[in-house]
Amino acid sequence: MKVRILVRLKPGVLDPEGRAVHHALDGLGFEGIEDVRMGRMIEMEVADSTNDETLAAMCEQLLANMVIEDYAIERVEGELG
Repeated sequence: MKVRILVRLKPGVLDPEGRAVHHALDGLGFEGIEDVRMGRMIEMEVADSTNDETLAAMCEQLLANMVIEDYAIERVEGELG
């Protein structure tokens, strides 16, 4: 089974990387950008028997910093890459 885990900063947490990208987009002349929030995507292939509780435990124990980040788990059909 293929899964995609999206990890993002929680609302209200300062995002200096997002702020830098926002500033750079402004500098390149792109208009209408109100906010940029950065995150990361983790793609994994796991055994079909891997349940949601196990995936959540992976996120909470290693993949996301639960103090400042949220995560979302998405099951993906087809090939990752």
